[in-house]
Amino acid sequence: MTYAAKNLTTGGRELIAFRVGDQEFCVNIMAVREIRGWTPATPMPHAPSYVLGVINLRGAVLPIVDLSARLGMKAAEPTVRHVIIVAQVKSQMVGLLVDAVSDILTVRDDEIQPTPDISSEFEKSFARGVLAIEGRMICLIELEAVFPREEREAA
Repeated sequence: MTYAAKNLTTGGRELIAFRVGDQEFCVNIMAVREIRGWTPATPMPHAPSYVLGVINLRGAVLPIVDLSARLGMKAAEPTVRHVIIVAQVKSQMVGLLVDAVSDILTVRDDEIQPTPDISSEFEKSFARGVLAIEGRMICLIELEAVFPREEREAA
């Protein structure tokens, strides 16, 4: 039985876990609209360095963000193995480039441990906690904190 299946009966929140580089992160599954394969993006002039460009998603222009670069890690070099998580951040749809989606987790609030004090202020601003599951450490991130209003408008 998977971790998610064991906890489904106890209630809790559902999170989608994904890999960015060597680290695992998760976000609230309610923010996720779809998961799709990598599609090359059309670069936009004067966009922040972590914005790869835009794609056409069923007639809508969708900004694609390199989540690795946005989180202060090494910028990704997208391949066909990468995926785009289409997420709603407040009223804006954003495509998040990640290495792979790994799991859907159901966790109780008491299973989310606080972000360690040794984390940087930048990391503390978007990290809402850490999950220790099956020998894995997964950082729970808050998309609204990763993309403050001004930056969502720039994308």
